[in-house]
Amino acid sequence: MDRKLLDLLCCPTTRQPLALLEAGGLDALNRAIAGGAIKRADDSAQTQALRQALVTRDRKTVYRVDDGIPVLLAEEAIATAQIGDFPAR
Repeated sequence: MDRKLLDLLCCPTTRQPLALLEAGGLDALNRAIAGGAIKRADDSAQTQALRQALVTRDRKTVYRVDDGIPVLLAEEAIATAQIGDFPAR
């Protein structure tokens, strides 16, 4: 993802800056998705593994990136509290 674009993006609800989710966090998220344990903010299930994602500064919310395009919709957000082994940093 383009660094200039990433510097402009923020969470639509908290206005926190976003960063690319690192490999360890993405792996933990995808394991939870595979286990059927992940719901989006709108209570729909996240069934597809993610190749890229953005995470808020406080690491409480993740937004998926589809084909290089960030999906920054509040109802599509994924709370990291659902992920038992989500890394703190």
